[in-house]
Amino acid sequence: MMGYYLIIGALTLVSWLVSWQLKRKFKHYSQVHLRNNMSGAEIAEKMLHDNGIYDVKVISTPGMLTDHYNPMNKTVNLSEGVYNQRNAAAAAVAAHEVGHAVQHAQAYKWLTMRSKLVPIASVSSNFSTFLIMGGLILSAMSSFGIYVAIAGLIMSALATLFTIITLPVEYDASNRALAWLKNKNMLAPQEYAGAEDSLKWAARTYLVAALGSLAMLVYWALKIAAASRE
Repeated sequence: MMGYYLIIGALTLVSWLVSWQLKRKFKHYSQVHLRNNMSGAEIAEKMLHDNGIYDVKVISTPGMLTDHYNPMNKTVNLSEGVYNQRNAAAAAVAAHEVGHAVQHAQAYKWLTMRSKLVPIASVSSNFSTFLIMGGLILSAMSSFGIYVAIAGLIMSALATLFTIITLPVEYDASNRALAWLKNKNMLAPQEYAGAEDSLKWAARTYLVAALGSLAMLVYWALKIAAASRE
């Protein structure tokens, strides 16, 4: 189990460092005031309308970096630090979340796939590790334990697949956001550079999550393979 704790420790450290850097970047670019004086909410509304989307609402949600697009009720949810603020970081986040709304409107295949995996991934991520560990313990007493562990591994694989599919969804939303901000001349060069850097670090949080999930999947697969040979 030492390998398990080493992997968990390393992943936690890397995840914390990336998250810390993202918050630092967001705070820094929150000081870069927009020349057009538009708030995050106004940026979001304009991008929606420029893409011919009029049935999506832009609303404020509590918290910091809690921004998200909800395809169920078609709402772009902007955190308090984005909705009313008029800076490069707010513009980047608002445009990124609208990028998801545009994906939804255009039936972007990776978003569709991720949406279908949401209920499966939520269950898998919560129970897969318990099944694997429980199965490995049971395998010492009965061969049935290996099958339990394999069931957990399959669930873990589905959760990992979700994190991997999330990558093109998030990167595409950022690319759509940056392209719109640039093509519509919404930001000055310095402001655009800040928005681009903010989204780059936001994307890295998803990359770390995907790599971490993949690393744990490989680790458990090797543990189960070793246990099956004993």
